[in-house]
Amino acid sequence: MNKSEIKKHITGYLLGGFIFLILIPFVIYFVSLVSSASLGINVPLVKFIGYSAATLLTVAGGVFAIWSNIDLFIIGKGGPVDFFNKPISPRSKTLVTKGPYRYTRNPMVFGMNALYIALSIFLNSLSALLFCSIFLSAIILYLKLTEEKRLIKDFGDEYLEYRKSVSMIIPLPSKKNSE
Repeated sequence: MNKSEIKKHITGYLLGGFIFLILIPFVIYFVSLVSSASLGINVPLVKFIGYSAATLLTVAGGVFAIWSNIDLFIIGKGGPVDFFNKPISPRSKTLVTKGPYRYTRNPMVFGMNALYIALSIFLNSLSALLFCSIFLSAIILYLKLTEEKRLIKDFGDEYLEYRKSVSMIIPLPSKKNSE
C-alpha cells in the first residue's frame, strides 16, 4: 500500500468515524432531548426487556460493524467511505462475499443502524426511533441509487449474482447456501 492509499484510508476512517460514531448518535440524542415522545417504558419488566433488546442490538451491531470493516480492508483491500460516487477511502479491489457479507450485502449499515436503534431504545425515545427509521430509509435509497450501480459497474455479473442471493440489510442465510 502506497502513501496516498494510506492517507485515503486514514481520511476515510476518520471521516466515517466522526459521522457514524459521533455526529449521528448526537443527532439521535438531541432528537430524544427535544421531543417529549417517549416509548412509555416505565414498567420495570418492560424496561428490562427493552434494555435487554438494546444490549443484544448493541452487541450484534458492534460485531457486524467492526467485522465488516476488517474484512473490507483485508479481503477487499478497500475502505468503507464513498460519498455519492466520490471515493474518500480506496475502493475495494475485490468483491467481499465472506464473513458478515455472506449474510447481508451491507453489514456496516446493519451494524450501525442496530446501534442507533439500541441507543433510541436506551433513551426511551419514540422520536429517536422514528428518526432511525427515516435515516435507514434514506440510506437504502442512497444504496440503491448510487452504491449498487457502482458495484455493478465495478464487479459486473459477480455482483449481480451476489445481489440475488444475499439480503440487502437484514442478516439472513444466503439463498445460495440454503439450496
